Amino acid sequence: MTIALVTDSTAGLPAEFAGRIRVVPLAVVIDGVARAEGVEVSSAEVAAALRNPKLSVTTSRPAPTEFAEAYQALLDDGATGVVSVHLSAALSGTHESAELAARDFAGRVRVVDSRSTAMGLGFPVLAAVSAAASGATVDEVADAATTAVGRTETYFVVDTLEHLRRGGRIGAASALLGTALAVKPILHVVDGSIVSQDRVRTTSRALDRMVELAMAAAGDEPEVEIAVQHLDTPERAEQIAAIVRERLGDRLRALYTSEVSAVIGAHVGPGVVGVIVHR
Repeated sequence: MTIALVTDSTAGLPAEFAGRIRVVPLAVVIDGVARAEGVEVSSAEVAAALRNPKLSVTTSRPAPTEFAEAYQALLDDGATGVVSVHLSAALSGTHESAELAARDFAGRVRVVDSRSTAMGLGFPVLAAVSAAASGATVDEVADAATTAVGRTETYFVVDTLEHLRRGGRIGAASALLGTALAVKPILHVVDGSIVSQDRVRTTSRALDRMVELAMAAAGDEPEVEIAVQHLDTPERAEQIAAIVRERLGDRLRALYTSEVSAVIGAHVGPGVVGVIVHR
């Protein structure tokens, strides 16, 4: 069997995996102009737009037809099945678009909800790639992705909750509370939704606490993969990556450091830093 993999552009996969996975882009809409992320707009451009109070920045999901075209092309190229892994259905309609498209392919396409995004989505995709490379069936590849979902935790710290509030990804009350108390929340993706895991008074303490939570999530697993992601704050990301590398030592199987995708950046804002743990 030859099982093909599809994901969406919010995964922000490491470049070395790009040729093995079909990526369907979401769009960033800046002042009414939609641009496909990773193709027509960069994370840096989104960060600059968010800092300009005169510009509106929103996002949009792919249409079902875009997924249908991707699935058909892969099947036409010889794939016997397709596994399509996407960002949380609780955060975006992207998963729904993929599901709608899959209905036309008589069981040859399986859609998996990663219940996360960024490398919280990326790690399940990579698990599916590994399963497909071993000759697994379409159901076994989908199961590998689902298993990885359950073994992945995403934590992040934002400079402000305003971008998440505007996009409807966090409640207005939570955003107001964070502003009123001048606290820095450590956010956690739980069952596909963003929740406040903890609150501290300063950014430095928030970053320290995020690392502690990530290490707790790693537990005593003999091998752990970590991704450290950011938007327009590489120095923070490198600082966190160095601490993680030291803390995990030989248990660290892989460490990826990168910017989040343009769409994710539009919702979290410049200054975000996240740690994603895959046990």
